[in-house]
Amino acid sequence: MESKRQQKYAKLIQKELGDIFQKEAKPLVGRAMVTITRVMMSPDLGFAKAYLSFLMADSKTLFDSINDHKKEIRHALAKRIGKTVRVIPELAFFPDDSASYAQHMDKVISDLNIPPAPEEEEEEED
Repeated sequence: MESKRQQKYAKLIQKELGDIFQKEAKPLVGRAMVTITRVMMSPDLGFAKAYLSFLMADSKTLFDSINDHKKEIRHALAKRIGKTVRVIPELAFFPDDSASYAQHMDKVISDLNIPPAPEEEEEEED
């Protein structure tokens, strides 16, 4: 379980990374929309796991491109939060596939062939 401090830093990094992808990283992401769905911080606040969700893009190609430019993204983050935090955390990006998992589960459930329940005959009480 994360401490309040970890949660506070995670929320700060999530907000700032979202702004970076929306405004500063346009050459990197193009027209695609990148959403930071979740950030998890290590206890020493030196490492951040960021989960990314993509719209209007080939997620595999864009994810690889973001991983290749991790250093530049961290530098942009340092410019934004450098005066607030002691250490700029190392970043690790992971694809957030919860939306695709939800779609898959919805399809599985809709494809189930569940027969209707048999009507129960009411017993007459004498």
